[in-house]
Amino acid sequence: MNDELFSLLEALDGVRQSPRYHPEGDALFHSLQVFEWARRSTDDRVLWAAALFHDVGKAIDGPMHDEVGADLLEGLLCGRAVWLVRHHLDLLKDARGARRRYRGTPALRDLEILRHWDLKGRAPNARVVSLDGAFDQLFTGDASILDDDGDEEHAGFDPEAR
Repeated sequence: MNDELFSLLEALDGVRQSPRYHPEGDALFHSLQVFEWARRSTDDRVLWAAALFHDVGKAIDGPMHDEVGADLLEGLLCGRAVWLVRHHLDLLKDARGARRRYRGTPALRDLEILRHWDLKGRAPNARVVSLDGAFDQLFTGDASILDDDGDEEHAGFDPEAR
């Protein structure tokens, strides 16, 4: 399973992005920057995972990378992380609708913070940990990002249910 996850990230190496929105370069460098922001901001490893894997779909389909990425991660990461990858563009595409739809849920807070890190992860000269280092930091000592059992606060995570 970890080999599959590692391969999804490796595939981002060299995936070019629009310099207008991503002056930092390829999708892997961007993802490592977003992961670094997450790691420095919270001890919530599910958010770390969402930050690291949020753009894995770009290796296959840029415009639909949120959906494609979530589909690729289904069964490999916990439901909350997959949901965050699937919806990480909601605040970009329709901020008002997303805020209304998820008002009062932990999902809105998670989406807002992920969006913040996504925007900050665009520095051309940023220092980031290697892919191996990020993977080690994410997976060392905590398997809760791989399944829903270890995330009590978000067990049965379904922000659409009210």
